[in-house]
Amino acid sequence: MSLILDNLDKILIAAAIGQLIIACINMRLDKMLGWDKDLKSVPKLLQEVFVVHKWFISIILLIFGVITIRFAGDIANAEYEMTRWFAAGVGFFWAIRTLIQWFFYGWDNWRGKKKETAIHWILTLSYGGAAVAYLTAAFR
Repeated sequence: MSLILDNLDKILIAAAIGQLIIACINMRLDKMLGWDKDLKSVPKLLQEVFVVHKWFISIILLIFGVITIRFAGDIANAEYEMTRWFAAGVGFFWAIRTLIQWFFYGWDNWRGKKKETAIHWILTLSYGGAAVAYLTAAFR
């Protein structure tokens, strides 16, 4: 545990960079997965909701990432109550997202499919790792 705590600022920066990458990927996810064609066939309101959610999730991740990079040392050292609250909020965000990865999405989306299984595990470990990093900072 000491190794984690001694390097928590670096771990948080890695998590922040991961969030920035996810934010960028999220903006192109519909095209990457070929959903852009499917989205054209759904009602306009659903298209608009999809775009708004895509933008706002990316903006939230951008904010999480930039604040973490700027204040990684303060967050890691839990010097201020605000940094502990921020870390707890981001940690719970990623913990919930990790649970959603396993319990909301149907297993038939990935089970028995090599590429999809690999992506599923990469996402699980990324989201779970971010949750652990931030929750460690929040409750150390």
